[in-house]
Amino acid sequence: MSEHRRKPPQPQGGGRAAARRGQAGSSSGRRAAPRGATGSPSDSYGSGYSGSGGEERQYGGRAEARRAAQRSSGGRRRAPEPARGGRRAAPGGPGGRGRGAPPGKRRFIDYPRAGKYGVGRWLPSWKLVSGLFLAFFGSLVAVAGIGYAMVGTPKVDETAEAQNNVYYWSNGTEMVSTGGETNRQIINLSRIPKAMRNAVISQENKTFKEDSGIDPKGIARAVLNMAKGGETQGGSTITQQYVKNAMLNDQSQTLSRKFKEILVSVKVGATWSKDDIMAGYLNSAYYGRNAYGIQAAARAYFDKDAIDLDEGECAFLAAMLKGATYYDPAGSTSIDPAATPKANSKRALVQMQDTLDKMVEYGHLDPQVRAKYTGLPAVKNPRLNTALSGQIGYLVDLANGYLVNNSKKTGITERSLREGGLSIYTTFDKKKVKELESAVTTVYKKNIKPKERPKTDRHVQFGGASVDPATGAIRACYGGTDATEHFTNNCDVTGAQVGSTFKPFVLAAAMKWGVRDKDLGPEQAQDERTQVSPKSLYSGKDRLKIKDYRGEIWRNGKGEEWNQVNDGDESYGSPPLYQIDLREAMRESVNSAFVQLGMDVGLDRVKEAAMDAGLLENSLTGTDYPSFSIGTSQPSAIRMAGAYATFATSGKQRSPFSVTRVTDKDGEKFRHETETETAFTPQVADNVTDVLKTVVEEGTGSNAQLSDREVAGKTGTTDGNRSAWFVGYTPQLSTAITMFRLDDNEKNQNREFLKMFGTGGQKKIHGASFPSVIWHDYMEQALKGTKPKPFPTPEPIGEVINEIPTPTPIPTPSQTEEASPTPSPTPSESLTSPTPTPTDTCFGFQCNDIGGSDNGGTDGGVTSTPTPTETETEGNSNGNGNGNGGIFGGPSG
Repeated sequence: MSEHRRKPPQPQGGGRAAARRGQAGSSSGRRAAPRGATGSPSDSYGSGYSGSGGEERQYGGRAEARRAAQRSSGGRRRAPEPARGGRRAAPGGPGGRGRGAPPGKRRFIDYPRAGKYGVGRWLPSWKLVSGLFLAFFGSLVAVAGIGYAMVGTPKVDETAEAQNNVYYWSNGTEMVSTGGETNRQIINLSRIPKAMRNAVISQENKTFKEDSGIDPKGIARAVLNMAKGGETQGGSTITQQYVKNAMLNDQSQTLSRKFKEILVSVKVGATWSKDDIMAGYLNSAYYGRNAYGIQAAARAYFDKDAIDLDEGECAFLAAMLKGATYYDPAGSTSIDPAATPKANSKRALVQMQDTLDKMVEYGHLDPQVRAKYTGLPAVKNPRLNTALSGQIGYLVDLANGYLVNNSKKTGITERSLREGGLSIYTTFDKKKVKELESAVTTVYKKNIKPKERPKTDRHVQFGGASVDPATGAIRACYGGTDATEHFTNNCDVTGAQVGSTFKPFVLAAAMKWGVRDKDLGPEQAQDERTQVSPKSLYSGKDRLKIKDYRGEIWRNGKGEEWNQVNDGDESYGSPPLYQIDLREAMRESVNSAFVQLGMDVGLDRVKEAAMDAGLLENSLTGTDYPSFSIGTSQPSAIRMAGAYATFATSGKQRSPFSVTRVTDKDGEKFRHETETETAFTPQVADNVTDVLKTVVEEGTGSNAQLSDREVAGKTGTTDGNRSAWFVGYTPQLSTAITMFRLDDNEKNQNREFLKMFGTGGQKKIHGASFPSVIWHDYMEQALKGTKPKPFPTPEPIGEVINEIPTPTPIPTPSQTEEASPTPSPTPSESLTSPTPTPTDTCFGFQCNDIGGSDNGGTDGGVTSTPTPTETETEGNSNGNGNGNGGIFGGPSG
């Protein structure tokens, strides 16, 4: 057998594994020849032999062999002995370097770790981890120390003063300078009630008297939340809030700003007395109602000095520090529709009671004293700034609401308005605003006598708005008698139902989509429709049984029929069919015809047409009931004027707006751009206008005729005579006027709309009376000097529906004999028939509203009143006055 295939001898004592371990332990880097190596193949396995004299040395086992190998290598990673007759062999080969450090040299940071292999080589030692942590912590302390030494305490007066916002009329002249001014009166701590101090401490920072100005746990929470991308919360002490409000110009929610706030707060906490910090905080904090500081807040809410505040009032003002938008009982619907007086009052009461309970818990208030304050204190009217008197306050509210509700587009927030420094250019025409106010005031003073007729003339209110059809700009607004005395803006949100002024949207839907084919199923009928001509015939019969589009009698969820009554229990058209065309039905405001038309078209399409014209969805109520077509909804005057403006522009819809641009010291921040959408074709819109011209020329709106130009419009009166409207337009201007009775005294939580029978000395109030007179007087002045423009001539549209009707049975003689007496003869007496008694025509839930005079206005109103349960579903005309639908009372359309 050849030499290279000979099996090498096995080492003694421990086997090959021990030999290999001993051999590995005696080398570093590449394997070095063991001491006494001869170079023969057999010597390469001689790790178990002594190198001298060839005498064999056996080991007792692996452990002994391992120890011997370690002794021969001189310990841990010891360099091998020099080869016989030569120099020490370098690790890794001649002149090379191994993985370890040079012999005898230690590294400052032993990483990767010497003498370790595999994962252990990359795991840092506890010494290294501890050292790095101490170094990092020491660096933070050093940075904080340097920052604390270098940071100064900002001067309060330089940052606590806010600037004015200046509002301009549409012609560029100044309207008012307000909204951002610092309404503040600095007072000493001695004039701030102790209860106020304790209320703030109990609610905001119970450790105020002991802490150093910061709350480490709260800061950790805030920093962690900001790192996650959330808002800061739970990290501010009273000292920090004071520093942020009065000393820091930068209000951004960033880590750098928070770090600066912390440093300044620590320095203020170390150098200022707690009394000075408390006085500074209470004198600089914002309490809502443009009140900065406790003295201004005491005057704004209670019309008293701060020193005279009781414990309940102090707890109430502490709640305002949470954010007056959502806690002021007066409400802030122009900022957020959810901030209603009712919702805010509830939130404020809960917060106030919580503060009082904490004051007792922390020993700041006697339980017997606390027991006296179980409800909200009586607060004053929110407007005390005389610069906002008259209509100015309402206009400022509209401008502010528009900017804040569209903040994503405008870049203006509520905080921006408070900080001030803005120039806000509005759409309001000074001349038109004064003319609208004058028209309302003249009619009110001449006809409304609350002292002479307190039962009928008290709580009468008006609202109005004027919109430019070409742009959507709001040119005038009447919000109430005085913005400093009546703070609900009646041109924006009222809750008053619009009545028959809603009927043009039903007609527009019928012309745009058409009526459904009664022989088709619901799905097919949505596609197979017939456009309606104004010459189409519908029944004008009083107490008409309303049917669905397939001709089946409509019933509610209880199986009750709907029998639609007309105003005054009057039928229109010749018996037995009582058919009239839609032009006459609009002119005389016949309810039965439009309720049935709405059912034939589909109430979903009627709703869509109203929204296309510009009404907000959240203002449309009762959309599942036939009466939806005759105005159970509650849009604002602004939205109604804007929707009718869509007809004036031949179907082009432009949303109402009140601000054209905003600038500050750095230049322009926002500029309005008009967006136009096609709601209806010119053919549809112009035909609706042509029908509405008939209302003014020959029908219920004749009081609105102007001396030198065409007018299109519609009157509206609601069930129970609780509201009346006139909405009309020319090609240049669209205006809506509303009238109602509403006791919105702060003590009246229900805010119920009251009936207007006998109001103004009239038997009933109609849209054809005071609202149309106000509209006429205002428009005559507003359009004076402008060249009259005619409306477009409409193109023929649609088909005549029901031209050949199916005959219906004629009432039997017995039914005629049982008929109740009819009202006094009218010019249309020849077209009417005797009115059947309720026993003949009253079925189901209509019985409670048939007969008598409480059936709406002469121009047709919401005259079908279901049972209380159904009424609540549809939108009760006795509503609480918090209706939606204002330009800022909901999302912009």
